[in-house]
Amino acid sequence: MKSTLPSRIVLAAALLPLCLVADIIDRIAVSVANRVITTSDLDREVRVTAFLNGVKPDFTPAGKRATAERMVEQKLIRNELETSRYPVPAASEVEPEFEQFKQKYFKSGDEYRRALADLGITEDDVKAELLWQRTLLLFIEVRFRPGVQVTDLEVQDYFEKTVAPVARAAHPTVPLSLEDYRAEIEQKLSGQRVDEETDRWLQQVRRRTEIVFHPEAFQ
Repeated sequence: MKSTLPSRIVLAAALLPLCLVADIIDRIAVSVANRVITTSDLDREVRVTAFLNGVKPDFTPAGKRATAERMVEQKLIRNELETSRYPVPAASEVEPEFEQFKQKYFKSGDEYRRALADLGITEDDVKAELLWQRTLLLFIEVRFRPGVQVTDLEVQDYFEKTVAPVARAAHPTVPLSLEDYRAEIEQKLSGQRVDEETDRWLQQVRRRTEIVFHPEAFQ
């Protein structure tokens, strides 16, 4: 007997189980205020990070939770970028870095494409991650670096307590001068201070933001 149901209804009925499966699979892993990180977002981030680091993806509960924590910070920083209109790099800026990455770690285009396929990610996923890394560095430089100052006393103290003992042990007969290490010390101390300021800001923003981790996504 020929079906009397309109073809559109039959098609919709056939697709319904697929839609339900997709909905079940792509659950919310983390809610960050009015934004969400889905399980597919989390899965992709684990895979792309592993690809860029040349390691196997870590899908253990602890590994996924660590990735989710980084993604929460990403959401918070993206919100700050959007609301405060910080400068962001153009997508084209990552092309040289992207090409260098491919040339350094893959012998051929085929090997590169196989590596992507093995992890179930795309070239756009990789470029998006590289662009985010560049965006994050620019945000930190613009937002926190200008307020950081390193005093001469701090440089002197670090030199005497950290640099000088190591340098004298390695080269006991070589004259030692603070000026030979000043630029390196200032860069290290200012970098540490910027990291501290960034972490402090993130902690403050997290306290003001409703963040919910859904346990079933990290099993």
